[in-house]
This record gives sequence, structure tokens and C-alpha cells, in this order.
Amino acid sequence: MTTNKKSALGRGLSAILQSPETDITSKDISGEFVAGAIAEIEIDKIETNPFQPRSEFEEASLNELAESIRQQGIIQPITVRKMGYDKYQLITGERRIRAAKIAGLDRIPAFIRIANDEEMLEMALVENIHRNDLNPLEIAMSYQRLIDEVGVTVNEVANKVGQNRSTVVNYTRLLKLPPEVQVAIRDRQISMGHARAIINIDDIEDQLIILKEIIEKELSVRQVEQWVRDLKKAQNSQENQEEKSKTEKITLPDSYLSFQDNLAQKLGTKVQISCNAKGKGQIVIRFKNEEEFQKIQALLQE
Repeated sequence: MTTNKKSALGRGLSAILQSPETDITSKDISGEFVAGAIAEIEIDKIETNPFQPRSEFEEASLNELAESIRQQGIIQPITVRKMGYDKYQLITGERRIRAAKIAGLDRIPAFIRIANDEEMLEMALVENIHRNDLNPLEIAMSYQRLIDEVGVTVNEVANKVGQNRSTVVNYTRLLKLPPEVQVAIRDRQISMGHARAIINIDDIEDQLIILKEIIEKELSVRQVEQWVRDLKKAQNSQENQEEKSKTEKITLPDSYLSFQDNLAQKLGTKVQISCNAKGKGQIVIRFKNEEEFQKIQALLQE
């Protein structure tokens, strides 16, 4: 099945695209010839996008889009890049091209771009980030790929996608969560708000316990945030108590005091014994100079 619409190619652009001698494959000769131009391209000549940030496409949604295409055609052209004579690679619009195949089309309108791998990845990621149907994990991975593979900073990512720096950071932090939590985000079992609360817990075991409770009891984000605050408060209290018990001094037993006095008398210097509630302690022997140190050393070796 082919579309009945006239080709959107102008005569000059058509001649360039259809001739191997004048084919557009570099920025030096593309210029005005491809800027804003739309061509009807055979779908079989378009390679899939190796940089596609989306990992899943819902079948029901694709079928709905295919039906819309049968009725109204392709409203928004896809974007491709030239790979050589009569050869293209998809940049954005994978849902549209998949749905077009389901609808029985063998040609599809496309913007033609000239782009290297880095530029293509950047265009694909930025375009997909602005889609409403991406889950938070897909957005997080897209941000991280821009940082890792395109080599831009967090601030540059924020500028490219029109977000605050803190928003980009909050998304990329999701990638530090355990796989079980990431799967729950991907499958929309928990929201971005739930995930942001969970990530504030350091212990993975606690994170998974909270995840289970969210899913089973359908806890709200506010409930989870309060749970996390209570948990961290309890942990801090316990840590403070443990630290206090480590440093808290107790009254020494008579046997310790007797040993302290005898050792001080034998060495001829001040000796101090300290001990905490758990029995951990230290013996401090003081000396004034090298000569006194040598004397104490000799006495202890007797």
C-alpha cells in the first residue's frame, strides 16, 4: 500500500536525492537542500535507530496509532539521517514507523538530516525525553547517555531539555537504585515520587522492604516520605547511642584503680586507665622526654 499524497520533494532536492553523483552525504553540500525538506521515503530503506532510548512499545498503543494513520495518514513526519545513496537511518519516530508498517504503508514522510553518530544520539535522546509516555527510568537513562556518550555536563543536559539542573540530577539518581526498584519504576508500579523517597535510604534491604509495602499496600508518596523520615531518625538515634556508649566513661573498679596506682608507682610517672560501658578501654602512660621514655621502656621490659 502506498500513500496517494504528492511527494513533498522539490524538483531540485528530488534530483539530488535520486542521483548517486549528487547524493547528500556530508554537511558541506547539504546546506539549503535539506533544511526543512520532507521526502516520501520507502520504509524498507530506513534502518532502525541504534541509539533508540526507548526499550518497550505497547502493542495496543501501536495498533491505535496504525488505525489513526489509516484514517488520517502520517501527520508528523519522522526524522532520518542520510547514510549513503538511497540509504537512511531513523533518528526519531520509531512508533510512527512501526505503526505505519502495521497500517500497510510502504512509504513514509520524513525530514532528512545530515548528522554524525554523536549528533544523532543527542537528537534522538532530546526528542524522546520530551515525550509524555516515557517512564522516569527511560528519562533517567536518556539523561545519563547524554552525559556518558555525548560528553555533555549535567548543566548542559538541563539546558538542552529545558529543565533545572536538580531535575536532571534527581532522574539520574534513580539509576543507583537496586534492579528490583528500577523494574518497579519501569512497570509503573511506583512513581517518581516514591523512588525519590526510597533513594534516601542507604540500606538496600530497607529499600526493598519499603518497595514491597508500597506495592502491596498502595502507599502514597507522602506516607513513604514519612516512613523514610522516621526510619532515618531511628537510625541516627541508634548511631548516636552507639557512639555515646563507645566514648562514655564509667567509674573504674577497685582492681583497675589499684593496678593504675601500682603501675604509676613502679614507672615513676602518671598512668591513666579509662574504660567504657562495654569494657573497651585504654592505658595511657605519660612521659616528659626521651630520657624518661627510655627509663619506662626499660622498666616494662624487666
